[in-house]
Amino acid sequence: MSLPPEFLDDLRARIGLAAVVGRRVKLTRAGRELKGCCPFHNEKTPSFYVNEDKGFYHCFGCGAHGDAIRFVTELDGLSFMEAVKSLAAEAGLAVPESRPDNPEARRRAGLYELLEAASDWYRGQMQSVGGADARAYLERRGVSAALQAQFGLGFAPDSRDAMSKALKAKFETVEPPQLLDAGLTGEADDRRYDRFRGRLMFPIHDARGRPVGFGGRILGAGEPKYLNSPEGPVFHKGRLLYNLHRAAPAARKAGRLLVVEGYMDVVGLAGAGILEAVAPLGTALTEDQLQLAWKIVGEPVLAFDGDGAGMRAGLRAATHALPLLAPGRSLALVALPKGKDPDDLAREGGKAAVDALLATALPLERFLFDSEFNAGPLDTPERRAAFKARLKALAGEIADQDIRRDYLHTWLDRADEMLRPARPARSDRPQAAGPRRQGPWHPPVPTARPETRAAARQRAEPTPGMLLRTLSQHPTLVEEVAEALAELPISSASLLLARDHLLRGSRAEPLLSGYAPLFKDVDSEDVLRNRVATAIAHMTESHHLGTEEQQPSDVGSPDDFAREWERQQSRRATRAEANRRMTALAIENDKA
Repeated sequence: MSLPPEFLDDLRARIGLAAVVGRRVKLTRAGRELKGCCPFHNEKTPSFYVNEDKGFYHCFGCGAHGDAIRFVTELDGLSFMEAVKSLAAEAGLAVPESRPDNPEARRRAGLYELLEAASDWYRGQMQSVGGADARAYLERRGVSAALQAQFGLGFAPDSRDAMSKALKAKFETVEPPQLLDAGLTGEADDRRYDRFRGRLMFPIHDARGRPVGFGGRILGAGEPKYLNSPEGPVFHKGRLLYNLHRAAPAARKAGRLLVVEGYMDVVGLAGAGILEAVAPLGTALTEDQLQLAWKIVGEPVLAFDGDGAGMRAGLRAATHALPLLAPGRSLALVALPKGKDPDDLAREGGKAAVDALLATALPLERFLFDSEFNAGPLDTPERRAAFKARLKALAGEIADQDIRRDYLHTWLDRADEMLRPARPARSDRPQAAGPRRQGPWHPPVPTARPETRAAARQRAEPTPGMLLRTLSQHPTLVEEVAEALAELPISSASLLLARDHLLRGSRAEPLLSGYAPLFKDVDSEDVLRNRVATAIAHMTESHHLGTEEQQPSDVGSPDDFAREWERQQSRRATRAEANRRMTALAIENDKA
């Protein structure tokens, strides 16, 4: 749906861009333009310019750009139509009825209308008898009725077609393909069914506040735990951030944007008074999502769970960000206490606990350096040289040459200080009489935390790097194992990037410095193919079996306890066998 262009031109002319911006930004004359401090990111030196003649504003710091309508939508979190109506009221203009531009515009408008109606219906179901489990779950999580209403939470009953029937009753002309395009139904064997059943529903909106899809959490037994709308005409998972339309105004006011892992984290933080939180839709943070976040603040803070999966999610986001870094655009990262997510932290300690944690966030460059420093032992000159070579390769991923140079110098200087052996004191050295000559004072260089040094001294598992080195020498195998390789658990920034390069068919060797091939002197391509596939399978198996084991739960009877204990012992035995097979594969290199 659209408005007549002549009306929009008249509106822009009547309200005046400088007048709209000047209400929110102190502007001063700069030649033919006006300038001020950008309202879209924190800055002390003005880089935000308004050109009244051309009718646009532009920030040379964060890249914000647009006209008066865009200014209001971005700063106040309004939809396009809401901004137009607000500005038209100021200008004394009547907003004409919107009209469809073309069949595609009519189709998309119809999908938004269906999704809005579905959201209303799910909210109504939350208050029904069938929504009791959903209400009980939210009560256990401390989500108040007011918070439920704020986020439009709803409930999808466990019915094959209840939602479809409700929408067909509301819209007499709705056709099954429209429900499919909206992601509200699925199709199998020519039979259609409601996509969301027996789930707590989270409406997902685009940056303009329009409903584009849903996330649904299962309440009973079943998989997956969270189910999102499928890709479609209006829902694009990798280009959306949950809660962005609500969080943007709060983030600009607070000067920070918090990126967390899940929907409930966002809701829980809002309950503690932290409104500036968003979440990717169950995936690693994409480049498009980073760009959305950077439109709001220059350095979003990524808060991931303090376990292996959380660390890998942080590394994935960090490596995606590297090529996109620009002046004023970076990331900070913080790991939550082990076993806690932001929702837990907010409920247990309130806003103060979250603020205290965010104060410990590491800048992107330090996070990446520490991840590489802790990736393996650095106890020989060769290993230290390989470590520095990988730092150089990581810095080489940065497109901006000034930032790339600064990262490289910072990393190498820090590496030299942290790896330099301590010079032992000599008690037999004669002491000169009289006062010591005072040289220039230099501030002490920060040293690594004790736990960081301990981690660096431990023997790390080199197998993923060795496997990637093998694949770099046999690129024809990469395509055959691409799907499994993409899921391989990796906890090193350089190895994550090396894998990405291999999957894209580009050169990965500089990122694999210091790693020998896992398999060498294998004459048969078939034998090598089998060994690579087996190695990936065993590494993945070993990783999943090696995740944090729990003691047997406090079950109700001695028999139940014994069965739980036996299950735990079986898991340990299976993990040990997986590790034994992996070790046997790794030492094949020494044969022949």
